[in-house]
Parts: sequence; C-alpha cells; structure tokens
Amino acid sequence: MSKQLNLVVDMYGCPNRCKHCWLGHMPNIQMKSTDDKFIMNYFSPYFSSITYYSWLREPDFCDDYIQRWERDKQISTGPKPQRFELASFYRLVRDPLYVKFLKSVGVKKVQLTFFGLEKLTDFYVGRPNAYKELLHATQILIENEITPRWQAFINEENKSEVVELLSIFKELKHKTKCEDFSFFVHAGSCDGENRKLYNIRIEKQNIPAVLIPYYLDYGQLLTEQQCYERLKEDSTYVEFHNEKEITLNISNTFDVYFNFTHMRPIWKIGNLKTDEPKELISKIINEDTKALRLAKTITIKELVLKYSNKESQKVFFLEDYKQYLFNLYLENYKEL
Repeated sequence: MSKQLNLVVDMYGCPNRCKHCWLGHMPNIQMKSTDDKFIMNYFSPYFSSITYYSWLREPDFCDDYIQRWERDKQISTGPKPQRFELASFYRLVRDPLYVKFLKSVGVKKVQLTFFGLEKLTDFYVGRPNAYKELLHATQILIENEITPRWQAFINEENKSEVVELLSIFKELKHKTKCEDFSFFVHAGSCDGENRKLYNIRIEKQNIPAVLIPYYLDYGQLLTEQQCYERLKEDSTYVEFHNEKEITLNISNTFDVYFNFTHMRPIWKIGNLKTDEPKELISKIINEDTKALRLAKTITIKELVLKYSNKESQKVFFLEDYKQYLFNLYLENYKEL
C-alpha cells in the first residue's frame, strides 16, 4: 500500500477522564513494551511507510518517556513521529526534567485545556487539582520559553466562568510578558463523551460578546436551526474517507479504528489479536466497517428529518453536525 500509515496506540492510558473527550472513555490497561513490535510486524508486510505513536490520549504518560520517544522514532519506517502542540500537564507539574525533554525535542507550544475555573475544570477533567496543575504548568512552560496555548470548552453551564478565565489569561499574559501566549474558545464536536453534553451545548445567542473574538472560526459557526435549513434537502451521504494518509487508533486491547470519530464497537475495523492480517488490512484499504457501510444507506436529508431539532439554537460547525446526526442514527440503529 503506497499510502502513509500512522499508528496511534493507547499503550499507557491517561490520568484524566475528560467530559469532552471525543474518543470516549477507555480503561487504563498498560500494554507490554514489546507490543509495539507485534503491532509493527502486523502492518509492515502491507505498508512501506509507517509512523508509530505510543500514546493515543495523554502524551508521555509513562515513566520512561525519553526512551519511549526514541523507540517510537526508531521503529517508524516512514516519517518520524511529531510532537504537535501536545504534552502531559500531569507530568509537567510532577517531573522537573520533563520540560527539559520537551525543549530538547523541539516543542515550541503546548496546548492546555480548561473548562472554566477550579471547581468546573476539576469536574470536567475528572480529577481534583487539575485546574491548579494547569496554572502551574503554564508557569513552568513560560519560565522555560515554551508558549502555552489555552483552549476552553464552553457550554451553558460554564459560560460565565470562561469569561472569568479570559480575564485570568489576560492578566497572566501581561504579568509574564509572554507575547505569544494565546487563548481560544469552542464547544467541541458532538461525539464521544461530548455527545453526552448535548443538553447543555451552548446556544449561539448566549455566547458572551467578550468571547466572540476568541471563538475558534466563529464566522463558520451555525445554530442547529441553521444547519437544518442548509441540509434539509441534501440528498448526499455523510462521508468519511482517508486521502493521502491513513491514521488508525489502536486501543490497549488491540481493537483498531479509523480516527474519524469515537471508538465505539460499531466503528471497529477489527482486532489485531483475533483477526487475520489480510482480512483486516483489506477492510482498512476498502474502508469497510459496519458504520461506514451504513453511512451509504441513509442520506443527510433523511438524517436531518429524523434527528434534527429545527428550533434549536445550539452551536455546531456544519461538518461536525453531519457527523453528530450520523452517530445519533447509529445509536438508534436496530439490525433487522
């Protein structure tokens, strides 16, 4: 297969249980360090260019993160893995050497996620002291000349606290004189754990005016009512497709998924321990899963008529809304 393959593996788990997590919550089962070889050997006969990542949720959530990073690079047969803007704030505040490691591998920015102030952020991250740790991590990054990038997930429950968080951000930016320190707001997609927050998804008219300049792609933001009007005559289908690259999410029980949406059974491609490689690889190349087959059987118009709330002022981006409707259809799907 000539396409680039990215393998993103949940080898070590995650300290958080965030209520916005688009992947969905999974148990923390630590995989064996040798499982990387098994996984690479499974795919290598079929793909000449493979990039291996040993984390799917929290980056560097293992004590030997330096060796692990070197190992990921060593076993990758294609482009070396990238750092993006992701790092473990859990480790940042517990391991003084970690920030030095981040600098050594060329990390320039790190994204930190808030859900308001202390009580709500701790609640949404799923563990106590998360808010204090995020503030501490911010300070550590700035002191080490790595730029923090704050993102805040907003809903009807926390909107006033996100305004207060903006004030804290502005004060910190002024105090630290970190010019590139940035802040943005959004509601997130509506799959995975965030799907459970639909009832408190923010309505467009309730987004505080002071936050609009910081709202990610605000000009493309629609209400559910506007999505309904745009899609009610759409006779096409929701499309999920890999272009130049294929990225696979692999759970700690060796289940394999495309990274299109949450990791639920109906989206599963197969399992590396129980499926024959040729069969599973064929499903990957042909994009053949139950969910993707069902996507070709119901039009967007039908999804809208079945599941849209045409009076709703809740905010969506149009593509995210199509995906939300299709996942809602899958939730309600009953096999005949």
